[in-house]
Amino acid sequence: MTTDPFLADCRARLAFDLLSHTWNAVVLWALRDGPRRPVELRERIGGISSKVLTETLRRLRFNGLVDRQAPSDAPSRVEYELTPLGRTLLAPIDAFGAWAFEHGDEVMAAQEAACTSAPQPPLPRDRAR
Repeated sequence: MTTDPFLADCRARLAFDLLSHTWNAVVLWALRDGPRRPVELRERIGGISSKVLTETLRRLRFNGLVDRQAPSDAPSRVEYELTPLGRTLLAPIDAFGAWAFEHGDEVMAAQEAACTSAPQPPLPRDRAR
């Protein structure tokens, strides 16, 4: 693997891909205090459908970030919890959240300005010869 974050086989790009999905970081953060059942996760997160939560949990399990536990005495009661690897992402997620708290108003102001400004002319095409 390379260390160039713009190449397909780079570990940094893998990490960016893990955190760039809308719900991955949110679900990981919701599991930070311990195991949760899917219904508890949906209540805690808000705005996530059962289908999207299921897809997100499967993706996080595939990447080794979340474990699924089904107690033998109650196999229909499933809980999800962070793996040790998943816990290592809590600090970066917290740092990103702190950045968003500090700069979120600036980002929203830029978005609003872009939406209310006059349409921009298209960028010139690169005409390599």
